[in-house]
Amino acid sequence: MSTGPEIARRRTFAIISHPDAGKTTLTEKLLLFAGAIQIAGSVKARKASRHATSDWMEIEKQRGISVASSVMQMEYRDCVINLLDTPGHQDFSEDTFRVLTAVDAALMVIDAANGVEAQTLRLLDVCRARGTPILTFVNKMDREVREPLELMDEIERVLGMSAVPFTWPVGMGKRFHGVYDLRRDRMRVFRAGAEHLDEVHDDIIEGLDNPVSVERFGAEYATAQGEIGLLRDASPEFDRQEFLDGKQSPLFFGSAVNNFGVREVLDALVDLAPTPGPRVAIQRSVDPAEEKFSGVVFKIQANMDPAHRDRIAFVRVCSGRFDRGMRLKVCRNGKELRPNTVVSFLSQRREIVDTAYAGDIIGIPNHGTLQLGDTLTEGEDLQFTGLPYFAPESFQAVEVADPLKIKQLRIGLQQLGEEGAIQVFKPADGSALLLGAVGQLQFEVVVHRLKTEYGVAARLAGSRYKLARWITCDDPLELRRFIDANQHRIAYDVVEAPAFMAAYESELRVAAELAPKIKFHALREHAGRVFQKGLAG
Repeated sequence: MSTGPEIARRRTFAIISHPDAGKTTLTEKLLLFAGAIQIAGSVKARKASRHATSDWMEIEKQRGISVASSVMQMEYRDCVINLLDTPGHQDFSEDTFRVLTAVDAALMVIDAANGVEAQTLRLLDVCRARGTPILTFVNKMDREVREPLELMDEIERVLGMSAVPFTWPVGMGKRFHGVYDLRRDRMRVFRAGAEHLDEVHDDIIEGLDNPVSVERFGAEYATAQGEIGLLRDASPEFDRQEFLDGKQSPLFFGSAVNNFGVREVLDALVDLAPTPGPRVAIQRSVDPAEEKFSGVVFKIQANMDPAHRDRIAFVRVCSGRFDRGMRLKVCRNGKELRPNTVVSFLSQRREIVDTAYAGDIIGIPNHGTLQLGDTLTEGEDLQFTGLPYFAPESFQAVEVADPLKIKQLRIGLQQLGEEGAIQVFKPADGSALLLGAVGQLQFEVVVHRLKTEYGVAARLAGSRYKLARWITCDDPLELRRFIDANQHRIAYDVVEAPAFMAAYESELRVAAELAPKIKFHALREHAGRVFQKGLAG
């Protein structure tokens, strides 16, 4: 049976933003409008009786932030939508970068009071590098925020792409009256406070010059009328190819916490976001409509269900059709896998998957068989590219408070390292394990998870190291000589790839000058694969 019609139904996208822009709230409301949940969770208070569906980890509930990406699947307008919510906090940007390799589009959420913020720019750079199309949602219009024309100008100037308004706000804050739909030429009137879908009632006023709108909304509507007239004269027409090329971004305004402006975004995702496209492997380009199954592991998550100590590999289906119980090859080591309990997700809720198609995200429970970046096929040797491991920017030594718990510490760190929550380095000279991270919050989360998930009280201590570079060499003997000569500066990560540790940039420069055949890598994707081939040789 052809997979074409099923692939055409798929939309796979990530939600990205700076912290506190309302990303997780918007995720909830998209689920609500798609009918996937009946009542939205609350992310407004850390001690709320319920929490955002996508924030399942205990520390997320305590802090009121997202520190791990979540995967959710839902159906809307006969389309299967795979929605990936990502951490907003910059300390968890690696997780977000890896998620962005698994999607076909991104929805960018901007706080209308703050505009384009630093983390948004970092994520946008990744999207641009991958050619990922972006839709933009300006959130929190029910607050006192910046003028919409000013925000639109900043989006275009800072992000380097044209913003094409699909909706436009009428007022803001206490005098926020709704949004005008420029495509359908009508206004949707704002109503605050709805949490259940059946509380969301459409109040529509047709036409820009309708006297009812002028009478009801006064000066705010007159201002919006003038701005919309200006936009129609000055803004470029929406061009879908420009959008797919990352040169245009459809622009929406609303208030996610009030379920307002969300339906328009969901409809736009179905209408505009691309269906799954070809994926690049080292050997060749893989078309989604190919008969044979292929997929790539872009995320590992341990202990989603603490009672069962489970470990889930999140796989993006790249081509063909997945059938439960089919024989799969792990291309990294040639091992065979026959997964029978593959699941799809609505955050913590799981459903057994019988079939899946290109664009879908499936979860394969395993006990360490699968690693980040693994390619799965029906037999062909493939290696999908682009899954990044960045060199850490901060280091801490880790020790266990109770020496009898050293085994649990190593198991916990191995699993957390394999899922990408932290980078773990084992010094060649046998000294204390080193944790590498982008920022301080990653260390705090790992210490919390070691205690709650593995029963280990860990102590962190400062480290003299400030940077690490993975090392490879075309000559395995030359690599071994370099490692032996620099034992005090060598550490191995969770896939046994060696890294050169340094306290200063000057140490790295000197090492590179003294060993010109050694290659130093700031990304592990390349380093780990080359090193493993070198050992095999």
